Amino acid sequence: MTLRPALFLLLASLLVGCVTTGDVDPMKTDSGRDEARDAYIQLGLGYLQQGSTERAKVPLKKALELDSSSADAHAALALVFQIEMEPKLADEHYRKAIAQRSSDARLLNNYGSFLFEQKRYEEAFERYEQAAQDNLYPERSRVFENLGITAKVLGRNEQAKQYFERSLRLNRRQPRALLELANMSYDEQAYVPARRYYESYSAISEQNASSLLLGTRLAKRFDDRDQAASLGLQLKRLYPGTPEYKQYLSEQ
Repeated sequence: MTLRPALFLLLASLLVGCVTTGDVDPMKTDSGRDEARDAYIQLGLGYLQQGSTERAKVPLKKALELDSSSADAHAALALVFQIEMEPKLADEHYRKAIAQRSSDARLLNNYGSFLFEQKRYEEAFERYEQAAQDNLYPERSRVFENLGITAKVLGRNEQAKQYFERSLRLNRRQPRALLELANMSYDEQAYVPARRYYESYSAISEQNASSLLLGTRLAKRFDDRDQAASLGLQLKRLYPGTPEYKQYLSEQ
C-alpha cells in the first residue's frame, strides 16, 4: 500500500533543499525544520495506523532529531511502545509529551488509558480528572466514562455512577456508560431505570456477555419468558465459556 505520497514529496523537497545559487536550504530555517518534523510525525502515524510499529519508529525518531521537545512525536512514540508492550518506554514518552503540553485533554486521556491498562488505577484516575477539566474537549463524554470505569474498579460506586451520568449528559450514545448504569441500577433493585438504560444500550450497540446476562435477568424480572430464553440462547452460542454464561446457568 502506498502511504501518503504527498508526505514523501514534502520530505523530499525539504531534505533535498534548493540547488539554485542564493536559495536558502529549508532545513536551515525554523519553519523548514518544523515542516519536516511535522511531516515525519504524520508519516510515523500513518505507519502506526497500518499496524507497522517498527516502521513508524524511524520517521518519529527523525522528528525528535529535529525537535527533541516535540509533544506530538513523543505522544506518537508512546503509542508505539504501548502497542509493543514496552510499558517503561511508553511511560517515558507519555511523560515527556505531557511535560510540553500539560493541559492537552487528548494526551491526558490517552495516558490515563495507558495507566489503566497497567493497573495503575489511582494514577489513571488523576490523569482522567485533569483531562476532564477541559470543558471544550470534544471527547469529554468519553473522559467521564473512563472516570466512571476507573472509579468502579477502585470500589467507589457512587462516584462511578455520577461520572457515568455526566458522560450521558454530554452524549446519550455512550454504550459503556449505559450498560454500566444498567447493571448498577439492577444491583440496587432499581429495575425500571435498569431496563431503560439497557434498552438504550441495546439500541446503539451489539450485545456482549455482560449485556446478555443482564438482559436475561431483566426479562425474567418483567416476566418476558420468550426474551429471557432468546437472550440465554445467544449467551450460550456466543459466549459459552465465560463467567457470565456460568452465572446464567447457576441462576436457572
